[in-house]
Amino acid sequence: MKNTLFRGVATALITPMREDGSIDWEAFGRLVDFQIEGGVAALVACGTTGEASTLTDEEHREVISFVVKRAAGRVPVIAGTGSNDTAYALELGKYACEAGADALLIVTPYYNKATQEGLVKMFTALADASEKPVILYNVPSRTGVNIEPATYRALADHDNIIAIKEANGNISKIVETMSYVSGKLDLYSGNDDQIVPLLALGGEGVISVVSNLLPRETAQLCEKFFAGDIKGAAEDQYRLHALIDSLFSEVNPIPVKAAMAAMGFGSNTLRLPLTPMSQAKYETLLARMREVGLEV
Repeated sequence: MKNTLFRGVATALITPMREDGSIDWEAFGRLVDFQIEGGVAALVACGTTGEASTLTDEEHREVISFVVKRAAGRVPVIAGTGSNDTAYALELGKYACEAGADALLIVTPYYNKATQEGLVKMFTALADASEKPVILYNVPSRTGVNIEPATYRALADHDNIIAIKEANGNISKIVETMSYVSGKLDLYSGNDDQIVPLLALGGEGVISVVSNLLPRETAQLCEKFFAGDIKGAAEDQYRLHALIDSLFSEVNPIPVKAAMAAMGFGSNTLRLPLTPMSQAKYETLLARMREVGLEV
């Protein structure tokens, strides 16, 4: 069995911004501390939630380095280094490893997509080149390509591929995947509304959006499950359902950016083509944040 990188919650960090669209490093530092003090087990920099697709190459590298330095070894830092250009992903992965990231999160290629054979070859090339372990990230709703269970099976024996972040939403496919790779690859939920179901399939945790707002509560959900309090974990999942629904009522990270701004972590600023959420949905989001005890 390969070493497990983390167990519990890894927060897919937003990238806080000022009103002019520049990165708000002061708010970012407070966010990293808030997460670690809240008990999360790891941090993800430059994922989907971090708006990696509209960061410049320089900003992408700066964010990875910043989170590594601010975390200061308190929890593992996972760097999003995926691309639809394998050469660029190799270059960015090399930088992240040198900057001190503990693992790489590599998404399936978007727009140009790939065959399953292409996925195997790309992920193998990236894992071969990396000095740090690799987590595969499957989110077909955003990339247009799904990692099939047989493809995971083909990759599972690679020494440097240690886990999968699964956000395809298809529980039956995830069951099939785990029938092939359980004991070889760790499973993390990529959907906050499916944390408990994926833990029940042998998952080690979640790479989470909602934990930006509620790090301690999301961590405790996982802790209850691991301690055998399945009912308590399920009740927490139910309690967070309405909030999670609002956090995905418009495309991520539009709602979570608004929520975090309301909590004082940067402004409600996104880079085009993303725009702030509609007022009606924003009011619903604020109401649901208050329902779980957040003061906004």
